[in-house]
Amino acid sequence: MKLELRGITKRFGSLVANDHIDLTVEPGEIHALLGENGAGKSTLMNVLYGLYQADEGDILLDDVPQGFRGPGDAMAAGIGMVHQHFMLIPVFTVAENVMLGHEDTKGIGALDLAKAREHVKNVAARFGFHIDPDAIVGDLPVGVQQRVEIIKALSRDAKVLVFDEPTAVLTPQETDELMAIMRQLRDEGTAIVFITHKLREVREVADRITVIRLGKVVGEAEPTATNAELASLMVGRAVELTVHKNPPNVGEGGLEVRDLRVLTPGGAIVVDDVSFDVRPGEVLAVAGVQGNGQTELVEAIVGLAARVEGSITLGGVELVGRGVRGILDEGVGFVPEDRNEDGLVGGFSVAENLILDRSTDPAFVRAGTLRRDALAEFARERIEEFDIRTQGPSTPAGTLSGGNQQKVVIAREMSRDLRLLVAAQPTRGVDVGSIEFIHKRIIETRDAGIPVVVVSTELDEVSALADRIAVMYRGSIVGIVPGDTSRETLGLMMAGATDPEAAA
Repeated sequence: MKLELRGITKRFGSLVANDHIDLTVEPGEIHALLGENGAGKSTLMNVLYGLYQADEGDILLDDVPQGFRGPGDAMAAGIGMVHQHFMLIPVFTVAENVMLGHEDTKGIGALDLAKAREHVKNVAARFGFHIDPDAIVGDLPVGVQQRVEIIKALSRDAKVLVFDEPTAVLTPQETDELMAIMRQLRDEGTAIVFITHKLREVREVADRITVIRLGKVVGEAEPTATNAELASLMVGRAVELTVHKNPPNVGEGGLEVRDLRVLTPGGAIVVDDVSFDVRPGEVLAVAGVQGNGQTELVEAIVGLAARVEGSITLGGVELVGRGVRGILDEGVGFVPEDRNEDGLVGGFSVAENLILDRSTDPAFVRAGTLRRDALAEFARERIEEFDIRTQGPSTPAGTLSGGNQQKVVIAREMSRDLRLLVAAQPTRGVDVGSIEFIHKRIIETRDAGIPVVVVSTELDEVSALADRIAVMYRGSIVGIVPGDTSRETLGLMMAGATDPEAAA
């Protein structure tokens, strides 16, 4: 089935998320939709899937105009979508999730679960999946849950299949398996739209590439295009993708974590018996599939976790038991994984956000009164130094782009006298140009003799920044390996292999 989008425009108030976008996907083709987070890719696909209604433009299937009023209409027309955030009911079985929305019955209103189980088995066998139709979805690994999403889409006889950032929660091995599935579907005649911001993956699997920037199509490319060429299309200028760094010059002391356990308020263990060191002048990257204890580990280091056992020392000073303010005052810089939730106050100005953790500093506050001239001068210097694109220090931080908001957080944390930098997902949701800048500043911090902890689910980022890599799985560190360890080995460790060579 041929898919054609003509002049699709979608507005949210004054924001134009999609601006007259044209896209054609042929049967038996993997068409990659490449762009940074916030470029408008997912919005466009949500219009296609009936979740949003376009303000302008047309959707055509085999040259026939469509008028989808909701996802049910899109599915009935042969469109399936594997969402970035799975649309599954965790307490339902695989078979129940697959039949949800188009239930078969027998007798008087009784669900025909036997038919649903058989259907799951047939689709799974077609792709070599090993899935128990009676397994509870919430008990399955994320890679298997994604296969359930694929089975759901195919069970509705999808002729056009959309994969929205499908590798975000997968190990490298699971990513390779997903790409093999996509190729098999393509070879069977399915038209596939692959939404991503990862250059390596799009070059590996796509037949054609359309690049979107700021809601507009800015060009098309072949998979033979280089990463630099694709990155330039995505951000509108040349980008240096390689992180240049010298071998680490490590010192003594730094951060020491011993026998650390973090518990939820209900008593569940989310970080279990973790120990590691980070020496001055090195980057320790913490890798793993999202949800394996990395967030809680960071919260323990910076004093945000409620129940912590064990020891965390910085330069011999115990941090466990101190509040967030006491830990920041020890020289800990913290870049949180969600800048909007934990890193910024959107209604505050850029200048005010730059001193959120220095509100009692005599340089800016005297006798309880804010020294506005000193703050404005400090803000102007940071705006220039960190290349923050803003109209000025008084601009509300919430009006900046994602990349510039992240630069505000980075500028605030790196402008203090640091003894430790903790950066969680430091480039999530920012453009390639901002990634280049943030990586450079992290390496400069490391080269200044400061221990750095980077937590990231992006293996390319981990490999680029790390001197050593700690891999977490189900709350524990399964191993600490050199920074040049292969993606394949890291992927096996992310799946729980303590001896990846033997597992391979």
